[in-house]
Amino acid sequence: MSTDRAFLGLSHTPLMDLNPVAPEVRHEIDALLAALRDAVRAWAPELVVLIGPDHYNGFFNALMPPFCIGDAAQAVGDYTTPAGPLNVDAGAALALATHLMDADFDVAVSRRMRVDHGFSQALQILWGGLDTPPIVPIFMNAVAQPGIPRLRRCRALGEALGRFLDTEPRRTLVIGSGGLSHEPPVPTLAHPDAGVRERITVAREATEAERDAKTRRVMAAGMALAAGDAAIRPLAPEWDRRWMDAIAEGRLDALCALDEAGITRDAGLSAHESKTWLIARAAMPDTGTALACPVRGYRAIPEWIAGYGALFLHTGAPR
Repeated sequence: MSTDRAFLGLSHTPLMDLNPVAPEVRHEIDALLAALRDAVRAWAPELVVLIGPDHYNGFFNALMPPFCIGDAAQAVGDYTTPAGPLNVDAGAALALATHLMDADFDVAVSRRMRVDHGFSQALQILWGGLDTPPIVPIFMNAVAQPGIPRLRRCRALGEALGRFLDTEPRRTLVIGSGGLSHEPPVPTLAHPDAGVRERITVAREATEAERDAKTRRVMAAGMALAAGDAAIRPLAPEWDRRWMDAIAEGRLDALCALDEAGITRDAGLSAHESKTWLIARAAMPDTGTALACPVRGYRAIPEWIAGYGALFLHTGAPR
C-alpha cells in the first residue's frame, strides 16, 4: 500500500474577504495561499481526509459528539464560503468508522453531516470550491465544554487514522482546518440571553436576518481588535509559532504536555481548533526522515481575528 501521505495545517477565518487589511498583508496572504495551492496540486492527492470544527451551524449542544465522521456532508455556505454537497467518499468514511470502532475508539457517525466554513474554506482555497478529490470529513468539537477532546485523545485519533491510511492505496492529504490563536464572539451556554443559549442548543436553520446579524457582529469584533479594543482577546503570535514549530518537527509529546486550560488562557477559547492540526500530524507515517516542507507561512491578522498559519508537509514526491 502507498505510504505517500501529506499533511496540511491551515487556519480558517470567515473575515478573509470581508474585513479589509493593509495591502502588504493581503499580498502576503495571497502569495502564501497561491504557493500552497500550487504545492498541493503538484503533490496530487487522490483522497482527502478533512478534520474541522463547527461554529453552531451543524452541531449543537443538544447532542455534541467530541468526534464525528460523515458519510455525506453538506456545506451551509456561511459568510463567503460555498454551499452544497462535499464530494464524500462514503465507503472510505464508513470503513474508517468501522476501523476505529474495532480499535476500541468510539466515534459518532453522521449520515447527513452539515459543515460550515471550518471545512469549506480550506476546499475553496485549494480547489476554488467543492469540486474536489474524494473526501472523508471528520468533525472535532472545539467550542462546547466539557466535551472538547483533550490533546492526548486527539493524538490517539490521529494515530488510529494513520493506521487506517496505512492500508489505503491512494495518495492521501490529511488536512487539519482551524486555529491558531483567536477568540471570536462564539457564544457559550454561559451566555446571559436565554434565546442565545437556545440557539446554540437546538438545531434549526438560521434565518437570513440572523446570519446577517452574526456576520456584522463578527466583522465588528475584528475591526475592534485591530483598533486595540481591550475587551477583545488579543492574538498570541508566540504561542502560534511554538505550536507550528512542534507540528513541523513532529514533537507531539511536547504538544500533548500542554495544559488544557492554558490553551484557552494563552491563545483564546477557539484556539482548541488547533487540535485538528495535531490529529492530522499524528496520522503521518514515521518514515525515519524529516518530512518535506515546501510551504510554511504565518501572520497575526487582528482584522480577521486570526493567528493565520499554513503548513504543508509530505512524504514521497510531487507527481
